[in-house]
Amino acid sequence: MIALPRDGSVPAPGTPEYARRLRHAWRVCSVTCLGLALIGVNTSTLNVALPAVVRHFDAGAFAASWILLSYLLVSTATLVFFGRVADLLGRREVYLAGFALFTAGSLLAGLAPGTGFLIGMRALQALGTAMILANGTVIITAAFPPDRLSQGMGVYIGTLSVAQLAGPALGGLIVQAAGWQWVFWVNVPPGLAALVWGWATLRRVPPAPRTPVDAGGNLLVFAALCAVLVALSEAGSRGPASPVAVAGGAVFLVLVPVLVAVERRVTHPVLDPRLFGGRMLAFANLASFCAALARSALILLVSLYFQAARGADAFTAALAVLPVPIGMAVASPVAGALGRRVSPYALSAGGCLLGFAGLLGLALSIGPATPYWAVGTCLFLAGCGSGAFLTGNTTQVMSALPPGGLGVVNGFRLMVMNVGIVLGIATTLSVLTGGLAPAARDLVYAGTLSRLSPEAVGLLMAGFQRTYLVLAAVMLAALASALLAVSRRAARGGAPR
Repeated sequence: MIALPRDGSVPAPGTPEYARRLRHAWRVCSVTCLGLALIGVNTSTLNVALPAVVRHFDAGAFAASWILLSYLLVSTATLVFFGRVADLLGRREVYLAGFALFTAGSLLAGLAPGTGFLIGMRALQALGTAMILANGTVIITAAFPPDRLSQGMGVYIGTLSVAQLAGPALGGLIVQAAGWQWVFWVNVPPGLAALVWGWATLRRVPPAPRTPVDAGGNLLVFAALCAVLVALSEAGSRGPASPVAVAGGAVFLVLVPVLVAVERRVTHPVLDPRLFGGRMLAFANLASFCAALARSALILLVSLYFQAARGADAFTAALAVLPVPIGMAVASPVAGALGRRVSPYALSAGGCLLGFAGLLGLALSIGPATPYWAVGTCLFLAGCGSGAFLTGNTTQVMSALPPGGLGVVNGFRLMVMNVGIVLGIATTLSVLTGGLAPAARDLVYAGTLSRLSPEAVGLLMAGFQRTYLVLAAVMLAALASALLAVSRRAARGGAPR
């Protein structure tokens, strides 16, 4: 990775130094894109294959949700930690270690004898994911000249779109042809290739001065997230009045003020409000949180809709969700190219508007016999919104940050987004199945509810409508935050901060 000179200067465009830096930046981008592709494929294949995994292990609703949530919980809670570790030990080393852990977790997950072991290996995958995510955006930001950063970021985010485009179809095809184990084993060859290519391409960077790691803060973040996820998943499987759901919610409410008090006293907190005290950064990260909460469960929702409500097989459901990643794949590079002429602020707000239109359209049109063109159009709009928002929001935030401490700042940015993803999936599943009997909830995760009765399908449709309305309202909040994510200077016509 090429670091900026100590005086912050960059080679002038058109010079040989600029051309060399740009060529190396694109090689670095190929490494980070491969890492993001692995993560995107891993997530989207399991969203489609989850019913097959649930049926294989005869898992209940609670265990089924934690096959997803364990991965999201661990990766979210350790993002800032690994951002700090990378600042101390070296970004290249931590990034490559992430590839190794992710690949090992994928191999072992396919050998799981039961749901407990599978959940544990998903957590191991998540540690590798956190190492990759906490460093990928920072590596790109440091490698590209500022005037080309939006292009690099557009390709980087677009890679996630392509991975999510291939992932559902790949997951459905794998489940149908080879079995659920290969949903995990398919990650192993590219994981090894990424490790070798990253080792050859990324350059060693001297570690930053050693500063303490906030282990207590990280543990409190993990405990608080764990408590709220237990509460939400238990509410989704046994109802909000369940003692476990009530206890989890109570623990969360107790831990949040404790976390705030602890973080105010440590010298290097995992949640440092000073890093996001400005107007633009505060609202940009709030928009990122809300948008992630609104969009995170969309592919999973659509996959469950086609399998549980319409009786489709995994491969058919995988094909049905493709408009979402297609929209992302179209919008991300377009937004990256537009970023040289249009402000990231405008791209973020426009992405939220498109996402809101898609989610609202799904809420108003979804039914057991809705024509696919109507569903597909709404999904495409939502996908375009995600691609445009992610490119604009990421560029907006990363361009405003100082070089020092980029790792921990970027880790915090990603943690904010991932908290939205975790809460989005947990909340979505809880709202979706809240009107069903406990036995029917298990059938939703297994993808077999349509065999029960038309009445059960009708209740599930009401759940889908309710869920999409909630997600549309959250996306509207993301739009409001994105509109406020502009500095006072930029609002008066000056350069963005």
